[in-house]
Amino acid sequence: MKSTYTLKEATVTLRNYCVYQERCHKEVRQKLRDMNMIPEATDVIIVHLLEHNFLNEERFAQAFVRGKFRIKKWGRFRLTRELKSRDISKTNINTAFKEISEDEYIETFNALALKKADSILESNKLKKKKKLIDYLLYRGWESHLVYAKVNELIQ
Repeated sequence: MKSTYTLKEATVTLRNYCVYQERCHKEVRQKLRDMNMIPEATDVIIVHLLEHNFLNEERFAQAFVRGKFRIKKWGRFRLTRELKSRDISKTNINTAFKEISEDEYIETFNALALKKADSILESNKLKKKKKLIDYLLYRGWESHLVYAKVNELIQ
C-alpha cells in the first residue's frame, strides 16, 4: 500500500473496498487509519460513502447474520457478540435477526447438534456430553436449547 493518498484516491479506494463486500463503519475507519488519512478526510470520505449508499450498517448486519448463520452455523449469542464488537446498534442487530426464520434456526441447530454428536468418538458419556455442550455453546447457541438437545441425543 502506498504511503500517501489524495482525498479522491482514498475515496475511490474505499468505494472499491465497500463494493467488494459489505463493511461496517468500524472496518472503514480502520482501513482509513491504515491508509494514514487525517480525521477530517476520514469524515469526508465516510459521509460520501453513506450518501452514495456504499456504506450501510443495517445492510451489513443483515448480510453478516445471513452468512455466518448459514455458512458457519453460528447461534444468536455468537452473532450478537460479533456484531456488538463491530459497534452495530441493537436496532440493526434485531433487524438482522429477522433474516432467519425460527423454523430454519431450530432446524439448523438440530442438524448441527446431531452431526457433531455422531462425530465425537468418546466412549465416556459424560465426556461426550461435555464436548458437545462446549462445541454448541462456543458457536453461540442458547444454553436451554443446548442442554435439552444433548440430553436427548446422549442417554
